[in-house]
Amino acid sequence: MPAGAQPPRLDRRPLDGRGEADYNHFVVQPAVNLTHHFLIAMPAMVDPNFARTLTYICEHNEQGALGIVVNRPLDMILETLFERIDIPLETTRFSALPVMFGGPVQTDRGFVLHRPLGKWQATLPVRDELGLTSSRDILQSVGSAGEPEEFIVTLGYAGWAAGQLEYELGQNAWLTVAADPRIIFDLSPEERLPAAMQLLGFDLANLSDVAGHA
Repeated sequence: MPAGAQPPRLDRRPLDGRGEADYNHFVVQPAVNLTHHFLIAMPAMVDPNFARTLTYICEHNEQGALGIVVNRPLDMILETLFERIDIPLETTRFSALPVMFGGPVQTDRGFVLHRPLGKWQATLPVRDELGLTSSRDILQSVGSAGEPEEFIVTLGYAGWAAGQLEYELGQNAWLTVAADPRIIFDLSPEERLPAAMQLLGFDLANLSDVAGHA
């Protein structure tokens, strides 16, 4: 990620690859703010980018939504990424952590979801203690000082145009639930989706029987 790069703002392109679409007639102002919520993909999700995914929503407003997929590791570990971007990784306890597929937008850029919030060059604050950073300085800190201690690194992010996420929710594409950061930072990638389902009181095996959103 370039030094001084600004955090991504809301991507205007629908993620289904069908080109521009106007979702404004579905909703002008979000009825529910889903910032700091999980999106759980329903079994009928046909987009391969999001099938069986758990997405953490970092920002949601009348302009759209921005999130990070948190349960799909890439075939890359942190040590490899740091070598490619020429940052020394002196704190070896992080070297085997997986780099995650964060979403289909800007997959050539790195993003760090972390707590505490800290002070970095380009951070989108999500809550008082949690942020999404796209500047190189946070990776340099991870490499040299091991801080922040709680983080995941992703390539890419997920973006929804104005009204698009509300439309998809109306089509029963997602379940929603208030996020628990412990699921992101304390559990392995394969444990995160089942744990988020448990927040709703559902078992992952019974997801196909669930409709609507919480």
